[in-house]
Order: sequence, then structure tokens, then C-alpha cells
Amino acid sequence: MDKTLTPVKEEIASLLERLPANATIEDVQYHLYVIDKVHKGLESIERDGGLTHEQVEKKLGKWLVN
Repeated sequence: MDKTLTPVKEEIASLLERLPANATIEDVQYHLYVIDKVHKGLESIERDGGLTHEQVEKKLGKWLVN
């Protein structure tokens, strides 16, 4: 059996090593969900581009507190 891990398996193994010993299934699910959302966000930025800090401030200016 090949013991080489894929990048996804490496990331999961790393997550499991970082979680405390008393982590629940729900803890694992939550962290996997967050990792997935971050990856999808980064892919979206790479594919579609993103906004600069100034563009975000302009769009959200009326809600930002100075």
C-alpha cells in the first residue's frame, strides 16, 4: 500500500493532529467546513479577482465606523 498522502489527506491529518484529544465529530466537521470555505474563497479570488481594501471601504462605507 502506498503511504504517500494526497494534499487533501495531508491537510486532514494535520487538522487531526492540531485538534485537542477531546475533540468531537462536530468539531472535526466544523473545521473541515471552514477549511473548505477558505479554499473556495481563494479559488474564487484567483478565478474572478477580488476587491482592494479601498474598494471594500467604498462599498461598505456607510456601515463602517471610523
